[in-house]
Amino acid sequence: MRGAVTPRTDVRVLGAYGGHVLVRLDSGSSVTVRPIRPDDKVALADSHGRLSAETQRRRFLAPKPRLTSADLRYLTEIDGLDHVALVAVTEEDPEEIVAVGRFVRLPDSPGTAEFAIVVGDAYQGQGLGRALAITLADAARARGVKRFAATVLSDNHAIHRLLQTIGSRLDSTGRSGEVEELLADLAA
Repeated sequence: MRGAVTPRTDVRVLGAYGGHVLVRLDSGSSVTVRPIRPDDKVALADSHGRLSAETQRRRFLAPKPRLTSADLRYLTEIDGLDHVALVAVTEEDPEEIVAVGRFVRLPDSPGTAEFAIVVGDAYQGQGLGRALAITLADAARARGVKRFAATVLSDNHAIHRLLQTIGSRLDSTGRSGEVEELLADLAA
């Protein structure tokens, strides 16, 4: 598969990575994208608790009703180089996480990073996932990552479209039952 889609989302960078990105959604509202912090554990757990079972299934490949303390440590205590995670928070409540995207560089293939993203149900279809993925891809390229690998449910068409948006090439590298392995070369 091939494709690059021009984002509908108006993204205005307020600072370099380490800073914040203001994202104007298709609905007209705005969110701020910023790096995740270790003190985001409670907000992340709350955000996860607001996800529908279907959204959890699409992100974790199975329903995951809650995040464990070990999950929360792993997801928030990152190094910012090989493991980068961004959150989107609302203007009304900067502690309310409505989306999370991350990449983790593969140790045996430093030009490739595992990619994952989840957008809260109330914010899906408004361009937030696209803006978050574009911001993550920019951060990845700045760190020498050339490809995103993703393990996804084969019926998750939204993630296929999202990876096509940020990639110059998208390949399916394997499939086992409902699970598919995707590899996206990041567009320059």
